[in-house]
Amino acid sequence: MKADTQIKTDDTDAEKKTNKYPSTILDLMDFIDLCGPLQTLQPYKPYKPLSTFTDPYGPSFRLVSAFFKCYNPFMKQVIKFLYPGVRLKRWIFLFILAALVFFSGVSGVMGKAFKGVSIKLLNVEKYFNPLRDLITSSTRLVTIDIIAILLGGIGVYLGFNFFVKAINALYPAKVDIIKASFDELKLKRGPRIVTIGGGTGLSTLLRGLKLYTSNLTAVVTVADDGGSSGKLRKQMKILPPGDIRNCMVALADSSGMLGKVFQYRFTSKNKDLDGHSFGNLFIAALTGVNGSFEKGVAESGNILAIRGSVVPVSLEKIVLEARLKNKMFIKGQYNISHSKSAIDKVYIVPANPQPSANAINAIKRAKVIVLGPGSLYTSIIPNLLIKEIADAIYNSGARVIYVCNIMTQPGETRDYRLSDHINAINRHTEYPALITHVIANNQEISGRIMRKYAEEKSFPVEIDLQKMKEYDIKIISDNLVQIVDGHLIRHNAEQLSKIVLRLTL
Repeated sequence: MKADTQIKTDDTDAEKKTNKYPSTILDLMDFIDLCGPLQTLQPYKPYKPLSTFTDPYGPSFRLVSAFFKCYNPFMKQVIKFLYPGVRLKRWIFLFILAALVFFSGVSGVMGKAFKGVSIKLLNVEKYFNPLRDLITSSTRLVTIDIIAILLGGIGVYLGFNFFVKAINALYPAKVDIIKASFDELKLKRGPRIVTIGGGTGLSTLLRGLKLYTSNLTAVVTVADDGGSSGKLRKQMKILPPGDIRNCMVALADSSGMLGKVFQYRFTSKNKDLDGHSFGNLFIAALTGVNGSFEKGVAESGNILAIRGSVVPVSLEKIVLEARLKNKMFIKGQYNISHSKSAIDKVYIVPANPQPSANAINAIKRAKVIVLGPGSLYTSIIPNLLIKEIADAIYNSGARVIYVCNIMTQPGETRDYRLSDHINAINRHTEYPALITHVIANNQEISGRIMRKYAEEKSFPVEIDLQKMKEYDIKIISDNLVQIVDGHLIRHNAEQLSKIVLRLTL
């Protein structure tokens, strides 16, 4: 019997040790210490154990703050409003106290007017009736109840009004904090969308999607070797930052000066600086400071305060190669995109690069995965040549949307119809049924602009419905054309984003 009792006692002790929700103050204090240093609650003081009670904020503040930090991630942000010096606690206290007084008065009036009917939601009568009786010496009078309603109402109004003013004082005068908070919550509830590609087309799509959700992840190709990106790739031995920079600026506040600075391109007689964009140099600098390209990109996104995230498809240096229809082989993304001969197939070197873990995780959690818009052979297919990326897309269970370019691209997709785009993607992956939906433009383009594109051997991509019947793909066609700067044909970001959003339902 004693042995059994001893075993039971040991089990009970084990339960107490593993209990994640302590019931006593001392246990909770120990639990807080186990949570690690709460330095975010004390940014300018070194952490000291709670048991010393030497914290300048006091043990009670630390105790409550740590409780919210450990048990509710949302409260980690809310608790910051209770920091000393923020001047919000007084108005919160006034609001709560005034609300109790108000409901006490209402409860008293209703109790006398309706024969004992009272508000039981807060049970404030229990605490305020004795005070009321002491002042009036009679429970029949309602004067004190009316006064309580008036004073409570005034207190609630003042508490809320001064609270909002104090909140607005913490932010720039032009920011509507209530609307901004509501919009932010709405965006956080948006669908999880992953976009895959690179170039101008992908950044155009992101500008539209960021208006509807902040659960965005742009997985960007790292095969670029031309322009500023190509120079940095050779000189600094880093991954090309150009397409990543474009995506980050697209997800940032388009009216912000910082976004414009990121896109600024130097024009100088100094050949080492000429042609470089400030954003590329900035990402390169943060890569050096943080020790890795991925961390440098993440820090750049934090500085720009982007909605969502931008991640490279791989952290390995990938080189793109192509076999042309004339049996020749060419090397490099820039050379492939400017090839005069039609492309037969593209390859990446190394053949099996390690994909980014962040990219894989985002794809697995996505509700919709969007390929493009962008250059078919140099921006979209290179990502699918990474086997783990293609596997993750196919096994994700998400709708996979291919956004077809509006115009054919000389050197890559000359004379291509919609079915040729789908066939090219299928030939480069192990999954013929990878794509579930296609979004294509069906709007005719004006003659003046068309003549300019025709001079460069670029024409609208034809939607060949008869050939597309061979694929189990749903086609969504709409007017997606937007003319930029009077002569450039681009996708209409708003219209395209609305179609993508409908496919998340």
